[in-house]
Amino acid sequence: MSWPVITASLGGDRNGLTVTTVPCNDRYMSDRKRELIDAIIEYLLHNGLADLSLRPLAAKINTSARLLIFHFKSKEGLIEDVLEEVHARMQRSFVAVAAAKPADAKETPLKRCWRWATDPQNLPYSRLMYEVHFIAVQNPRTYERYLARSSLNWIEIIASRLPEPINSAAIATLCGAVFDGLIIEMLSTGDLRRTTRALDTFIEMLQREHASRSVKKRIRKLRS
Repeated sequence: MSWPVITASLGGDRNGLTVTTVPCNDRYMSDRKRELIDAIIEYLLHNGLADLSLRPLAAKINTSARLLIFHFKSKEGLIEDVLEEVHARMQRSFVAVAAAKPADAKETPLKRCWRWATDPQNLPYSRLMYEVHFIAVQNPRTYERYLARSSLNWIEIIASRLPEPINSAAIATLCGAVFDGLIIEMLSTGDLRRTTRALDTFIEMLQREHASRSVKKRIRKLRS
């Protein structure tokens, strides 16, 4: 099962890019760690994170617990690296989906991300993202840096897709909280129809707020 990331074609060449030369051994270790993270994510998609133990994990991905400790330092270090990678992949997917040209011109980026996240082939990835995030929430001291960075990254991504005059951090936070809550509700109950209607209702409320603020802004400009 490969990660279903939608990517955009950027074109161009490598001119202007900085190329870093990495010693062969360091590059090999870095590549090996990336391979392990890919294998670990694949394992977690099928087995979940709640009862994660290094020995069964190592056996399943054809390595050893000793090598996992070598690359990740500890079980907590392994989970943190997986947290980072899962969220990075989900964020890249959401950015690409939100930026894609929709078949329906009236469809909002938030609705496109919802359709992607709730598609049956993508649900295991959505479920894993929230599962690993809850592990971090339950252990804030261990994953404090990740939690702070993750929250800010999501707010920035959402705010970048909101039109003036509602592209504030507060409304971006509200959008993220509503989306998260509805995804968790859908994963818990399996009721896609009800949660989709709830998201549509929220989007309509957001559009009314946008229209109201736009009118007020135009009136202020006329009076100034």
